Amino acid sequence: MYRSLLLIATAVACAGILPAENAMITENKQNYETIKTNILKSAEKMPDEAYSFQPTKEERTWAELMGHIADANTGICTGAAGEMKRGGAAKLTSKAELVKALQGSFETCDGVWAATTDANASGMVKMRNRDLTRLGMLIYNTTHDNESYGTMAVYLRLKGVVPPSSEKK
Repeated sequence: MYRSLLLIATAVACAGILPAENAMITENKQNYETIKTNILKSAEKMPDEAYSFQPTKEERTWAELMGHIADANTGICTGAAGEMKRGGAAKLTSKAELVKALQGSFETCDGVWAATTDANASGMVKMRNRDLTRLGMLIYNTTHDNESYGTMAVYLRLKGVVPPSSEKK
């Protein structure tokens, strides 16, 4: 009987009826993919000359905001993998350099998301003086990206550019 149940369970799993990964991981990765797309499209849509745009003296320039996002992605995602690394995009100013830095930071995050499994999603990692799960840290990164995109949308509108999430499909 046990052997029969084991064979049935194996057949069901091989047939793809059982989910390959945790729904929480899948859903949160989809949220990450959405914001990643919006940020990268926004960085591309903003004209080169607007990378120096600063709505007020208290706000970052567009270039500084792009550098901040790239560096935060790098730091948070590598931290989720257990070894936080600093990015170097904060010092960049040109559109080409910053788009490349953003792409690189998202590639880093893509790798961490791809390596996140049921087995390691709840493993604890350090973020400054806090302990978070790997998945919690990745969700924190997506939250940060969403907050940053909200700021980006205002900058884009001030320059007469429609944010990607508002474009008619």
